[in-house]
Amino acid sequence: MGEPKPTCSICAWRATCNKKYSIADPSKCLDYARDLTIEIKTEGKEEQNEDKDRDRN
Repeated sequence: MGEPKPTCSICAWRATCNKKYSIADPSKCLDYARDLTIEIKTEGKEEQNEDKDRDRN
């Protein structure tokens, strides 16, 4: 799947941003940086984690 679509809700600067939710396309925001503390699961990773859990049991 890849990198999630840039949005204000997962931006590292969302707490102090003055442009928050005022830009129509956040992917064009020059200040956007994905917040690495937010774990974003992709479909492929979820399936792999489920397989690992089944193998443990």
